Amino acid sequence: MKAQHIRDIRATTVTVPLEAPLRHANGCHWGRFVRTIVEVETDDGIIGLGELGGGGESAEAVFRATKGYLVGHEVSRLEEMRFKIANPTASLYNNRTQVLAALEFACLDILGQAWGVPVSEILGGRLRDRVQFASYCFFRYANADGAGEVRTVEQMVAHAGELKRRFGFTTHKVKGGVFAPDYELAVYRALAGAFPEDQLRFDPNAVWSTEQAIRFGQAIEGLRNDYLEDPVFGLHGMRRTREKVRMPLATNTVVVNFEQLAANVLNTAVDVILLDTTFWGGIRACVKAAAVCDTFQLGVAVHSSGELGIQLATMLHLGAVLPNLAFAADAHYHHLTDDVIEGGLMKYEGGSIAVPTGPGLGVKLDRDRLGAYQDLYRRLGNYPYDQDPGRPGWSPTVPNERWADPTEARTVSIPF
Repeated sequence: MKAQHIRDIRATTVTVPLEAPLRHANGCHWGRFVRTIVEVETDDGIIGLGELGGGGESAEAVFRATKGYLVGHEVSRLEEMRFKIANPTASLYNNRTQVLAALEFACLDILGQAWGVPVSEILGGRLRDRVQFASYCFFRYANADGAGEVRTVEQMVAHAGELKRRFGFTTHKVKGGVFAPDYELAVYRALAGAFPEDQLRFDPNAVWSTEQAIRFGQAIEGLRNDYLEDPVFGLHGMRRTREKVRMPLATNTVVVNFEQLAANVLNTAVDVILLDTTFWGGIRACVKAAAVCDTFQLGVAVHSSGELGIQLATMLHLGAVLPNLAFAADAHYHHLTDDVIEGGLMKYEGGSIAVPTGPGLGVKLDRDRLGAYQDLYRRLGNYPYDQDPGRPGWSPTVPNERWADPTEARTVSIPF
């Protein structure tokens, strides 16, 4: 079979609207996601797709710079590409893990197209045809039309109920760390009462002190918890919390590479490793990490970092091949109003999305949508992920003592 060699690498920044601004412990998604779409083209004209978070001239320039390393490179030599782009020692000075991930996505996409098989078959073959997802409930500001706010207990329960009705979710994740822990505890308990047969998980983005985390964790021990995600930052803080809380702890912040995974195996602080195809440097790295977790009886789940359809496809192919996937995956995806792939947004059914069956990643760019959302980015630019438009001058601290008041004003002015 003829080898494929890289001829060109292109990067396009887009911004795609959300139903409403999503609040989190470190700031806010200001009503849209900003993503960089990567295209790798071979000398035979096959185009593979990649994606990563953020964008703009600096991100696009990084991919232009990789052409000096990769033009002429044989696509199937993925390990060699890893050392070219993200050599472990050189990466101390030029952390290119997420750049490597986007390029790996595209190369796997190319190989799948050239060989006529889905990426999941390259990774060892699918074990499931659909991947289950959690609802991923955020506190939200109202959108420009005045709709979409999630601030009160009643609004959060109604929001989760609407997501369950629309998409069929039976696992509900709450993104916390926005309000005081006691208020969010009331929200979480209300969800448990409203959906007694469903699974729950909570994620305050590591902004609590260890003492806050222990108190919250002990208060929810009787609920149907999958896990408590990143209540604190750092392996030692997670270890202290784990000693006092009787439920699994999960992370996507303190175990995101193999050195940290080794440390966690030797002195366990985290029970469930949330595998992000971008943060870990590609789908293959996540498969390797899952095998390590299986060996040492640690749980795994598929993590979300604000994806469009290209990265979602990588998450689906990953979820399809993991034998030890025991939890519903996370996805921000249902908060989007559109996508840049042909056909628009992928469809949920029964809380799950079908693993693409076409060759490669199984998704194609919609050039009209790509152009429209590139133009929207050029008009709006980036937004400060670590700032909250409803709290001017606020900055995230750990532990965060400047909690927003749940009775605060319901609207903010976000340029759009």
